[in-house]
Amino acid sequence: MERYIGLDVHAASCSAGVIDARGKRIGGAHVLETNGQVLVEFFKLQPGSVHLCFEEGTQSTWLAEILTPHVAEIAVVHISESRGPKDDARDAFALAERLRIGAVEKTVFKQTGPYATLRQLSKTYATVVQDVVRVQNRLRAQFRSRGVRANKSLYSKRRRDAYIALLPPTSIAAVNILFAQYDALCAVRNQAHKDLVTESRRHPAAALLETVPGLGDIRVAQILSIVVTPERFRTRQQFWSYCGLGIVMRSSSDWVQAPNGKWNRAQVQSTRGLNWNHNHTLKEVFKGAATTVVMQYPDSPLHKDYERLVSAGTKPNLAKVTLARKIAALTLAMWKRKEEYAPAKYTKTS
Repeated sequence: MERYIGLDVHAASCSAGVIDARGKRIGGAHVLETNGQVLVEFFKLQPGSVHLCFEEGTQSTWLAEILTPHVAEIAVVHISESRGPKDDARDAFALAERLRIGAVEKTVFKQTGPYATLRQLSKTYATVVQDVVRVQNRLRAQFRSRGVRANKSLYSKRRRDAYIALLPPTSIAAVNILFAQYDALCAVRNQAHKDLVTESRRHPAAALLETVPGLGDIRVAQILSIVVTPERFRTRQQFWSYCGLGIVMRSSSDWVQAPNGKWNRAQVQSTRGLNWNHNHTLKEVFKGAATTVVMQYPDSPLHKDYERLVSAGTKPNLAKVTLARKIAALTLAMWKRKEEYAPAKYTKTS
């Protein structure tokens, strides 16, 4: 007996739509409290093999963790836009029907494996860094609004008093509050950095990936927490697409007829840049790693590849994207093979 359940999740309640293998609805939508024990008990009562589908959201990771032991399959899908009538019951049954007929093309990877703690620390560290940057921007804006030009030395405690002396008395109190907020956030950021790196280096893969030029401790921690296992990707092309480094090829009217009646492939431009549907953090990681190699590793074979591309006429920004693709490819290969970076072995990775 097969049952397909769509779960429309909200902060206070969940609506569950149940259908059988023929698509027949079994009762109406079940309204459940968004409570772990209530949801687990509901799925324990379902007979046969249960297949569950719900949308990506705030509670999706938690739901996947607590419900995986009680169902045969879980599919977490991206939020779809509905232009027609919409309510919780319709959404729940629509999710169940999509899963039943195999209309779910892409699912969100929810397994965390041994990296559950690392994933939470990585997200928290990114949030804290964003908060620090926001306060920095507010400080710069305060000085700029009073006609004072400030550079990065503004945040140094040694130069702080000199900058404050340039402000009128009416602005000093507000600026002091922002500096106090900045100092507090910097302490939190440093602790978050320490906790993240400590947790990352508990895993053997971190020591391997940190040998890659351009990948420091933070970038490696982000890669581990997002990818979890390299076996998710059979080829480097799949990994490139996940990282936003896959090249989109599109063409139309591909064939033209020659005077002799033979059909030849037309010379049309089919490249449309990089794929837009990707993990943004991984794209930032590998493009940042490429920038680091260009700026700080002049003797690296990867840097020489970059120079070779630029000297051959490739635009620097496109050469940097190619370098980012190489770093991503060798990262995946090293992780799968469990070996450190060897310049002689990986310089030909493309």
